[in-house]
Amino acid sequence: MAFIPSISSAQESEWAVMSRYMDQTKPLFALTQIVMRSGDCSLSSGQRELLAAFTSSLNRCTYCFGVHESTAQSFGVEADLLSALQRDIDTAPIEDRLKPLLRYTEKLTRAPSTVVQSDVDAIIAAGWDDNDFHYVVMICALFNFFNRLIEGYGVENVLDYRVQHGRTLHANGYRLPTDG
Repeated sequence: MAFIPSISSAQESEWAVMSRYMDQTKPLFALTQIVMRSGDCSLSSGQRELLAAFTSSLNRCTYCFGVHESTAQSFGVEADLLSALQRDIDTAPIEDRLKPLLRYTEKLTRAPSTVVQSDVDAIIAAGWDDNDFHYVVMICALFNFFNRLIEGYGVENVLDYRVQHGRTLHANGYRLPTDG
């Protein structure tokens, strides 16, 4: 149950938190839509959702992990992939080209002050460009933010809700529910 009594367990979601502050929510969701679904980046929507779910798993944010794992799966990411990545990026059944992105995301999430040039060089050497790198940083930053927002409010909700919300994000992107 959320930490504040004005958010009931039936309403418990990021929308229950964010809809109270539309002056903040509108630009944040617009930015998230660009970062996760469009913009000048060669990462697919599924790969972006994988990075979001991975970031959330590193933070142990059950709500965000569940939503973005479901969204990634809706884009075709294998169901067991995130579990394998949590155990070991190097042995996970994922194309080698994605591994430097995941290692970077892990380092930027867990110990941002330890990021060094060679971490970025590994991303570029794997065939990603400066724009792709920018989007990796943005996804990691956004989902660290969202994880702290959700955890700060104590939002948990149930698995069925998280799975359904993931499917909705797959279908509609990060548009506001009020945008129709």
